Amino acid sequence: MSPRLQFRSPARQRGAIGLMAVLALGMALVFLLVVIDSGRLYLEKRSLQRVADMAALEAATRNGDCATGATATAYATASANRNYFTLPDPTRSLAVTCGTLSLDANNLRVFTANPSSSEAIRVSVSHSILQSFAGGMGALFGGAPAGAPLNLTATAVAALPPPLASLTIRTTALSIDTSKSAILNGLFGGLLGGNLNLSVAGWNGLLNTNISLLSYLDRLKVDLGVNAAGYNQVLGTSVAVSQLIQTAVNVLDPNGTLGATATIVGLQALKVAAGSTTVVLGNLLHVENGSNMSALATSVSVFNLIEGIVQLANKQNGLVATLPINLAGLAQITARVQVLEPPQLSAIGNPKKAALNPLGPDRIYVRTAQVRTLLSIDLPALDAIVALVNAVTDLAGPLTNTLNALLNLNLVAVLNSLTCALGAPCQTPDIKLLPGPIRLDVALEVASASSYVTAYSCVSNTNKTLTTSTSTSLVNLKIGRIDSASMFGSNTTPPAVTVQPLKVIDIGIKTCRRLLFLPITCDPRVPGVGGGISIVADSSMTSVAANTNIPHVYSAPPATSLPEINQPPFYYSFTTSSIVSSLLNTPLNIHVDMYGPSGSLVGGLGAILSSVTNLLISAINSVLSPLLDSLINTLLLSLGIDLNKVDVGANLSCHSGRATLVI
Repeated sequence: MSPRLQFRSPARQRGAIGLMAVLALGMALVFLLVVIDSGRLYLEKRSLQRVADMAALEAATRNGDCATGATATAYATASANRNYFTLPDPTRSLAVTCGTLSLDANNLRVFTANPSSSEAIRVSVSHSILQSFAGGMGALFGGAPAGAPLNLTATAVAALPPPLASLTIRTTALSIDTSKSAILNGLFGGLLGGNLNLSVAGWNGLLNTNISLLSYLDRLKVDLGVNAAGYNQVLGTSVAVSQLIQTAVNVLDPNGTLGATATIVGLQALKVAAGSTTVVLGNLLHVENGSNMSALATSVSVFNLIEGIVQLANKQNGLVATLPINLAGLAQITARVQVLEPPQLSAIGNPKKAALNPLGPDRIYVRTAQVRTLLSIDLPALDAIVALVNAVTDLAGPLTNTLNALLNLNLVAVLNSLTCALGAPCQTPDIKLLPGPIRLDVALEVASASSYVTAYSCVSNTNKTLTTSTSTSLVNLKIGRIDSASMFGSNTTPPAVTVQPLKVIDIGIKTCRRLLFLPITCDPRVPGVGGGISIVADSSMTSVAANTNIPHVYSAPPATSLPEINQPPFYYSFTTSSIVSSLLNTPLNIHVDMYGPSGSLVGGLGAILSSVTNLLISAINSVLSPLLDSLINTLLLSLGIDLNKVDVGANLSCHSGRATLVI
């Protein structure tokens, strides 16, 4: 075979390999161009999205709006310029839209444009860039013409957290002296079911020391060993009262170096008296689910916090606090107190939800305690009141004919009548004031004073309002003879209070004889033949205030009138007339009634009894007025109740926290 023919075939295949190498290199170049081009577009798109995100966040954070001035657009434009998205530029655009957020059927957030609302702000940016390599290739096959710009867009929606409002109700500031200290010891100790002996300095220490609710709950989580739990879980946990008090000690004295101070000594004494009662702290402090817990950074008086915990414990244990009290001018007084409904000192939530249904599940509502108090008073002897004795003596004559007609008695008005002068036995009324001590019972039931949010507005952090509806305490007062068993019951079913009239004058008779000018001789007095005269007072449950559901608008400006949520609240006093001093006047209608021997009410004696009625009411009022002013007011203030006013504090943050991207 010829040598040329032996090498002819391999020589022909050498060109095919070269062609394959050219095609592979071409494809690699195309892929490289695609990667570079898509990377360029990706980076451009990412940069554009970053500009939109930052612009939306700044507009929302600075509370921009789309109303007059269009501050949202100004804030977004300034942010874009700082991030090298220079405007104005014919190749770039920025659009800002204000609106609201809602959830669709799939629970996904949906933005709805609304120029009058700045709940959420949407920013859309676009940038026209040179056509991509892929676009140029597409032009070869009938796509967009070569050189046409490519428009990239990016959209971001940012919003601040929802508004947050809080209400706080507080005890009017007390100035603790020795007498009030004794009452507080007996009252708080009795409500807890233990013995308590705090000094004046101890009580004043609790009154003048504040505690952060957020720090308190943080420490409570540690003390309970539930660090990973949320605040709502802690508020819903049943905790011993002694532990709640110990946590307050731990917050105020974290290093254990203040044990000798009056405040810590007082808290330790309360802890010992607390016993084993457990309570749910959420019944005292209400925080709406999902609320920003920074709202609890507000401070409250340690006295108010402990006062609320003690009353919450009394609602659980159902005990009746019994304490003896002595006041000048009065004999022994026994006060009995039971909490029917504990207070709710603080409530935090979204005012937007609360305004939709002010008394619904999302309400922002606070109240004072509802309590029953029974005062058993040993009055001085009524026969020591000269004016009253004279009036009773003068009553015998006018009453004789009425008694004869109504009770079928054979009485004579005066013993020197002709019949008696002849020596015949004569019966005559013998009206006698009951000697002291006379026990008079005063039952006072005080319903809660309350306040709740009804509306709000948030134009900006410096232009905002919070509207509340407040009702002061309702009072039901009964005076007479009251059995404590009918006054207090279990902690779930308090009984209806029944009052029996207090008999203060006994109408008896004497059988006497008189012969001519000889001295009058009488048989022993027979009491109760004509019955007696009693006093009673029973008010209906009516408001002691001039109005209930009193509207009030907390507003800013001035800024101090409606502070931010983490600042001390601004308190407004809802005052009423001088209720304590007038409790026994016309609204209560203390009246004097006459009862026959059988106990039935005898009518038709209004004119005859008028003088005694006026004097008797005056005498009782003169004894009870200082009692109500000095004793009841002190007792109720110790329980966080003031019949003359209620202090409600308010806070509102239009946006409680930093803006976030929501869509």
